[in-house]
Amino acid sequence: MHHLASALSVFADVPNPAPADPTGGSNGVSLLLSYVKWGALIACAIAALASGGLMAAGKLSNRPDTAEKGKSAFIWSLAGVIATAIAIPLVNTVFGAAG
Repeated sequence: MHHLASALSVFADVPNPAPADPTGGSNGVSLLLSYVKWGALIACAIAALASGGLMAAGKLSNRPDTAEKGKSAFIWSLAGVIATAIAIPLVNTVFGAAG
Protein backbone atom coordinates (compact mmCIF):
# COMPACT_ATOMS: atom_id res chain seq x y z
CA MET A 1 0.00 0.00 0.00
CA HIS A 2 2.88 2.33 0.72
CA HIS A 3 4.10 2.08 -2.89
CA LEU A 4 0.62 2.88 -4.21
CA ALA A 5 0.34 5.93 -1.98
CA SER A 6 3.74 7.23 -3.09
CA ALA A 7 2.83 6.66 -6.76
CA LEU A 8 -0.43 8.57 -6.31
CA SER A 9 1.36 11.43 -4.61
CA VAL A 10 3.52 11.84 -7.73
CA PHE A 11 0.37 12.20 -9.85
CA ALA A 12 -1.14 14.62 -7.35
CA ASP A 13 1.68 17.09 -8.02
CA VAL A 14 1.01 17.38 -11.77
CA PRO A 15 0.08 21.00 -12.56
CA ASN A 16 -3.28 21.80 -14.17
CA PRO A 17 -2.88 25.14 -15.96
CA ALA A 18 -5.89 27.20 -16.99
CA PRO A 19 -6.70 27.27 -20.72
CA ALA A 20 -5.02 30.09 -22.63
CA ASP A 21 -5.90 31.64 -25.98
CA PRO A 22 -3.05 30.65 -28.33
CA THR A 23 -4.05 33.32 -30.87
CA GLY A 24 -3.56 36.23 -28.49
CA GLY A 25 -7.04 37.56 -29.23
CA SER A 26 -6.66 37.48 -33.01
CA ASN A 27 -9.80 38.26 -34.99
CA GLY A 28 -8.71 35.90 -37.77
CA VAL A 29 -9.79 32.80 -35.89
CA SER A 30 -13.18 34.33 -35.10
CA LEU A 31 -13.60 35.28 -38.74
CA LEU A 32 -12.71 31.76 -39.87
CA LEU A 33 -15.17 30.23 -37.41
CA SER A 34 -17.93 32.59 -38.56
CA TYR A 35 -17.30 31.67 -42.21
CA VAL A 36 -17.43 27.96 -41.40
CA LYS A 37 -20.62 28.42 -39.37
CA TRP A 38 -22.35 30.32 -42.17
CA GLY A 39 -21.13 27.74 -44.69
CA ALA A 40 -22.58 24.93 -42.59
CA LEU A 41 -25.91 26.77 -42.25
CA ILE A 42 -26.03 27.35 -46.02
CA ALA A 43 -25.29 23.66 -46.66
CA CYS A 44 -28.10 22.67 -44.26
CA ALA A 45 -30.51 25.06 -45.99
CA ILE A 46 -29.64 23.61 -49.39
CA ALA A 47 -30.12 20.09 -48.02
CA ALA A 48 -33.51 21.03 -46.54
CA LEU A 49 -34.69 22.49 -49.86
CA ALA A 50 -33.40 19.51 -51.83
CA SER A 51 -35.02 17.05 -49.44
CA GLY A 52 -38.35 18.87 -49.82
CA GLY A 53 -38.05 18.43 -53.57
CA LEU A 54 -37.14 14.78 -53.07
CA MET A 55 -40.26 14.24 -50.97
CA ALA A 56 -42.44 15.92 -53.60
CA ALA A 57 -40.87 13.99 -56.47
CA GLY A 58 -41.27 10.72 -54.58
CA LYS A 59 -44.94 11.38 -53.90
CA LEU A 60 -45.75 12.56 -57.43
CA SER A 61 -43.93 9.68 -59.13
CA ASN A 62 -45.36 7.06 -56.75
CA ARG A 63 -41.93 6.12 -55.37
CA PRO A 64 -42.36 5.80 -51.62
CA ASP A 65 -38.68 4.99 -51.05
CA THR A 66 -37.69 8.33 -52.59
CA ALA A 67 -40.19 10.19 -50.41
CA GLU A 68 -38.82 8.39 -47.33
CA LYS A 69 -35.26 9.37 -48.26
CA GLY A 70 -36.45 12.96 -48.56
CA LYS A 71 -38.08 12.84 -45.13
CA SER A 72 -34.95 11.40 -43.57
CA ALA A 73 -32.75 13.98 -45.27
CA PHE A 74 -35.04 16.79 -44.10
CA ILE A 75 -34.86 15.66 -40.48
CA TRP A 76 -31.06 15.37 -40.66
CA SER A 77 -30.74 18.80 -42.27
CA LEU A 78 -32.76 20.28 -39.39
CA ALA A 79 -30.56 18.42 -36.91
CA GLY A 80 -27.54 19.89 -38.69
CA VAL A 81 -28.96 23.40 -38.32
CA ILE A 82 -29.52 22.86 -34.60
CA ALA A 83 -26.04 21.39 -34.11
CA THR A 84 -24.45 24.24 -36.05
CA ALA A 85 -26.39 26.91 -34.19
CA ILE A 86 -25.51 25.62 -30.72
CA ALA A 87 -21.97 24.33 -31.36
CA ILE A 88 -19.97 27.48 -30.60
CA PRO A 89 -22.05 28.68 -27.61
CA LEU A 90 -21.91 25.14 -26.19
CA VAL A 91 -18.13 24.96 -26.52
CA ASN A 92 -17.75 28.44 -25.02
CA THR A 93 -19.95 27.46 -22.07
CA VAL A 94 -18.13 24.19 -21.42
CA PHE A 95 -14.66 25.68 -21.64
CA GLY A 96 -15.74 28.81 -19.79
CA ALA A 97 -16.93 26.66 -16.88
CA ALA A 98 -13.65 24.71 -16.87
CA GLY A 99 -11.52 27.85 -16.58
